[in-house]
Formats: sequence, C-alpha cells, structure tokens
Amino acid sequence: MTDEQKVESIISKHHGLRKNLIALLLDIQTEFNYLPPESLRRVAKALDMPLSEIVGVVTFYRAFSLKPRGKHFVQICLGTACHVRGGGRILEEFEQRLDVRAGETTKDKQFTVETVACLGCCAIGPVVTVDGEYFGHTTVRKVTAILKKYQKPAKAASRAVGSPAPQPAAAD
Repeated sequence: MTDEQKVESIISKHHGLRKNLIALLLDIQTEFNYLPPESLRRVAKALDMPLSEIVGVVTFYRAFSLKPRGKHFVQICLGTACHVRGGGRILEEFEQRLDVRAGETTKDKQFTVETVACLGCCAIGPVVTVDGEYFGHTTVRKVTAILKKYQKPAKAASRAVGSPAPQPAAAD
C-alpha cells in the first residue's frame, strides 16, 4: 500500500469528518512517526478545510510533529518536581548515551528525545516515558536499562546466554 493509500484509508476510517481531525492526525502520525506535509494537504482537501487551520491545530498540540521522529519517542519530564530530583541530569545522560540533543532524533532513526514541562505524575518523579511507558523514580543509573529495553539487539548478543556459538556447516 502506498503512503497516499494509507492516508486515504485513515481518512476513510474517520469518515472524513472534521470532528475527527485530531484522531485522524494522530493515526497518520502513528503510521509515519510524524505528519508528512502531503498528508496534511490530503486531509485539508478531504475535510474541506484550509490547510492553515490544520497546521494551526498541529502546531498548537505538542503531541504532533512535523519532523520525522525516531522509532521510539523518549520524553524526559523537567517540571519542578522532576527537575529538583535530578531531571536535568537524567536528560544529560540520555543525550550522552544517544549522542543527540533534546528535540532531535538519533542518526539511526531509533530514538527521538524531547523534554516536557510535566507528565502529571510528580509523586514518582523524576519521570521518563518511552513510547508512552512510564518509568518513575528514574535515576542516571537507570537510563542504560531503559534504553536497552528498546534498542535493537546486536546480532552476536541476540544468542541466548550460555548457548553455543553457531558452527559452520561441514563440507561434504
């Protein structure tokens, strides 16, 4: 299915109704990891709305991205409670481990790192989310374990611990 067909399918799923605009845009973003410009033009035409109005919605809500995002979306809370408990140091650790700054995507397109003002769970701060999964009471030491959960396993490391290495086939 082409990208154009995917967008048309999503528009159809939402019956081409203006009241479904945000849900429609969220589905497109889920499909592509961002909102491609052509998809916004197609939505504007299908919903008979000015493109500027759709762009206004997209730029108002922080959940939307006009830039391609990585496969995994990391949010580090820097709200007051998380900040005073080390949120800034946790952000620095993610930036260092991934070799990326907040607001950017890694070169391999695996991770996008962003900061947020509040995730609404101050009691368990500092908080990090990855793809919507919450990690409370995060420390700098926990960053590596969080990332390992989402990183592609290395080919050699994908063997079970203690299992023998594959042997070359015997020649006949």
